[in-house]
Amino acid sequence: MSLSAALRPASAPEPYLGVSASLSGRAWRERLAARKVAPEVLRDIIHRLGLMNVAEAAFVDPLARFIAGRGITPDTLEGFIHPTLKALFPDPSCFMDMDRAVTAMLDALQADANICVFADYDVDGATSAAQLVRWFRHMGHDLTVYVPDRVTEGYGPSNAAFDSLKRQGADLVITVDCGAMAHRALDHAAEIGLDVVVIDHHLMREDPPRALAVVNPNRPGCTSDQGNLAAAGVVFVVLVALNREAEKRGLFVGRQRPDLMQWLDLTALGAICDVTALTGFNRALTAQGLKIMSQQKNPGIKALMEISGSANEAGKLMSTFHSGFVIGPRINAGGRVGRSDLGVRLLSTDDPGEAAALAQELDELNRLRRDVETQVLEQAALVAEAQGLWPSDDPVIVVAHEDWHPGVIGIVAGRLRERWHRPVIIIGIDPVSGMGKGSGRSQAGVNLGEAVGSAFEIGLILSGGGHAMAAGLSVERDRVGDLRRFLNDYVRTHVAEEDQVETVDIDAVLTLKAATRELLERFDLLSPFGQGNPEPLLAFTDVRVGFAQVMKGGHVRCELCDDIGGKVKAIMWRAEGTALGDALLRPAGKIHLLGRLKADDYMGRRGIQLEIEDIALA
Repeated sequence: MSLSAALRPASAPEPYLGVSASLSGRAWRERLAARKVAPEVLRDIIHRLGLMNVAEAAFVDPLARFIAGRGITPDTLEGFIHPTLKALFPDPSCFMDMDRAVTAMLDALQADANICVFADYDVDGATSAAQLVRWFRHMGHDLTVYVPDRVTEGYGPSNAAFDSLKRQGADLVITVDCGAMAHRALDHAAEIGLDVVVIDHHLMREDPPRALAVVNPNRPGCTSDQGNLAAAGVVFVVLVALNREAEKRGLFVGRQRPDLMQWLDLTALGAICDVTALTGFNRALTAQGLKIMSQQKNPGIKALMEISGSANEAGKLMSTFHSGFVIGPRINAGGRVGRSDLGVRLLSTDDPGEAAALAQELDELNRLRRDVETQVLEQAALVAEAQGLWPSDDPVIVVAHEDWHPGVIGIVAGRLRERWHRPVIIIGIDPVSGMGKGSGRSQAGVNLGEAVGSAFEIGLILSGGGHAMAAGLSVERDRVGDLRRFLNDYVRTHVAEEDQVETVDIDAVLTLKAATRELLERFDLLSPFGQGNPEPLLAFTDVRVGFAQVMKGGHVRCELCDDIGGKVKAIMWRAEGTALGDALLRPAGKIHLLGRLKADDYMGRRGIQLEIEDIALA
């Protein structure tokens, strides 16, 4: 036995296909082995899938491996494949403070009070606010909307923002996708006599902020067990509670009860773009919401699809790809490099003309955002190398520099995390004030939100928090080095060494001949895909590269073949200049590779291509 094997914890699965460090530095694992799925469980799922009319027996085994590897049992199989709101919808009152929040909102509605929704500037904030705007509009009440400017105001409520709303006559403020950690601002709101209801999903401390109600499934003590919801999902549950209480109050006499299902497209969009785990109730919300989104009845969504050149084919179900890579980035562009309220306005308007104009503006801002992002990405990589931050043994890479646009640092952190396979925090520092705004992206096993929250608790940063996979913060320039040391010490102390190494979980091994369009279509049975339910990741062994070429943007397109006559077209995104790209462009022999099946419908063909994720030398 090797020394590394002897030191490996008994519970850790052996490297899959012998790959403990791929060309990207990642360890490969078999998902079934990592979850310790018993053989009889897999056999039972295979049997039940066979009874569900999966036509070809050859497709049943990879489907079963995919399902079992995600913790789905034979008893929960039907709910996973056919998730329904009826079966999974929680009682809204199980959310802490839900009834208090609904009472405050309906009391304000009936008093014809001035109600303002205070939203975060990202997609989750925009979709959350748009749902509330549409519900209150149906009830004959127009909400005002306040979205802070990312550059001048930063994330979440502030004293200045609440002072401004108070001067404008606001009686009740409903914060969405923010507020859970805004203790100082909410203390100030109470002091100036401004009522606030918080609807959020971010991690928070034991003591809630001072508000009429704080509805947050991640609030300590909340028994809803719905911590994977985006704020948009929490808002949808709030709408159900509003409908229920409004019915009791007789508010639907002479007025049609709002059909909440028509707004599930907004709920799904928030869930997907905020990269929440698409499991359980959240999966049902997203699956049903994608069906509504496919109808494109929301003028804003329809306008964005049209201007992007991705107008949906009649009758074709929209996927998480459309939300995450077509609609989402354009809505986010307003909050990143433009006007922060554009997303809410687009998603809440019923005027096709206004929607088209707003979509045009957001599309142009998205092009600007891409240019700024490319510039900051290149600079951040150079700074990290020049300062010896990468390559290094640090489990968290923290890179800071002046004048990096705060609207793109989160995207850049994500890009570098993909490149370096470590948690990354990018901090842009204002050269005048010396204040740094940072955004981080993490990987499974390292809870970045907790680490940043701990830095805030000890006073190292001015603000900070987030999720396991993403976090934001504010820090003074002269504390960046202290923050870097604290975060690395925190991860080394709190995260097992094996969990600091990124792993890749593989669903099944296939031959190239088995990578067919028919198999891809069977995988559709398992959608929607996203965080918590990733697309099937397949391994192909002892493969040769037939040809390869660099495409615009640094992507590498190639053809793969094997010794039994299999051939598949493949592509690897942004691979030029990396070890993985070199393995395709200058092959030195056979390779093992991981990839996801994608449709290839160019010029009307009904083909398949492989989207390459990782490579190891055979």
